[in-house]
Amino acid sequence: MSHRALALAVLCAVSLMVVLDGSIVAVALPSIQNDLGFTASSLAWVVNAYLIAFGGLLLVSGRLGDLIGRKRVFMTGLGVFTLASLLCGVARDQTQLVVFRFLQGAGGALASAVVLGMITTLYPEPRARAKAIGVYSFTQAAGSSIGLIAGGTLTQLLDWHWTFFVNLPIGVVALALAVRLLEADRGTGLRRGEPLVPLRIFCVRTVLGANTVMILMVAGLFGFQFITALYLQRVLRLDVLGTGFAFLPAPVSIAVMSLVFAERLNHRFGARKVLVTGLSLVALALGLLATVEADGNYATDVLPALVLMGAGFGAAMPALMGQAMSGVSPADAGVASGLINTTQQIGAAIGTAVLATAAASRTGSLLADGTAMPEALTGGYRIAYALSTGLLALAVFAAAVALRERKAQEVIVA
Repeated sequence: MSHRALALAVLCAVSLMVVLDGSIVAVALPSIQNDLGFTASSLAWVVNAYLIAFGGLLLVSGRLGDLIGRKRVFMTGLGVFTLASLLCGVARDQTQLVVFRFLQGAGGALASAVVLGMITTLYPEPRARAKAIGVYSFTQAAGSSIGLIAGGTLTQLLDWHWTFFVNLPIGVVALALAVRLLEADRGTGLRRGEPLVPLRIFCVRTVLGANTVMILMVAGLFGFQFITALYLQRVLRLDVLGTGFAFLPAPVSIAVMSLVFAERLNHRFGARKVLVTGLSLVALALGLLATVEADGNYATDVLPALVLMGAGFGAAMPALMGQAMSGVSPADAGVASGLINTTQQIGAAIGTAVLATAAASRTGSLLADGTAMPEALTGGYRIAYALSTGLLALAVFAAAVALRERKAQEVIVA
């Protein structure tokens, strides 16, 4: 493996580790609640403390990489994340765990915000960059599903502490390799008082369009994952580990598409056509899920949609990430990377809130009318899937309109 490929492997491994942490801990929440005595309301802070720090610092972290050097920010974030993972694993009470989760989110933001910018600098050639972004996109797209499997396995076979301890060997090895493999960059410096988000970046059509599409796409898909986990457990009666493995076809399908076919498709047909087609497949998959029944079957009602969705997402994500970074000057690569990561978090928050509220409202209405619990739950989930389909349809429209190719590429030079 070449020096550059090894550097890419380190960047993507760290990115995957950070993405995994968002879902791997979710599966362990009941065990954490029982062990440390969290109430139902306070337990949410185990997740929220991480998300607040992570989402709130992404833009700052990306811009900081442009100013003082991306390697420096990446190494600092990785060190903080690894140390915080150890502290979370040994936490003895609620306060310690919440504080250390906040610290972990801050480290995750510092490390992940600059990764995409570092990859675009590492691979300046268009085809090589497209392939590298395909690998990175897989870590972003499949990480949550893999986290559900890993979290269920670690919690069931060991205990919740290992959902944090699993980060330690990965973090230590990545730190050792990053020192040797990643080239140092000085950044533009702090003396100019550069703004956090230079407004010139929004003059790049592809950046604005890609971030709009990202919010809509993630809003539909993050909510889908939440709703599907509930459907599998509360209606189809799968246990935690079974639910995790039920999602496995999605990351497998994503891997095949993003790692094997995405670069070739982008080169042959162009990023916009691949993105629109991929998003259309995802919308179709969500439309299929909107027809699930209370007496449904995983193999016939859920599995085909997961495979179709994985293929569509695996094609769409690399194309979208490439568009988000195209036309951006090297001096703004960090903030562009941080921005696309931030819009993912915004989309996730919007999707979860809207879809969960709609599902709960519909279920409550059906229960009030005397509908049995399984049918009422399924009715709520169908509404959520229908809304997800609508969000993806809007994403298709936005991609088709906002990312139309032009003869001259727009590049804003700092």
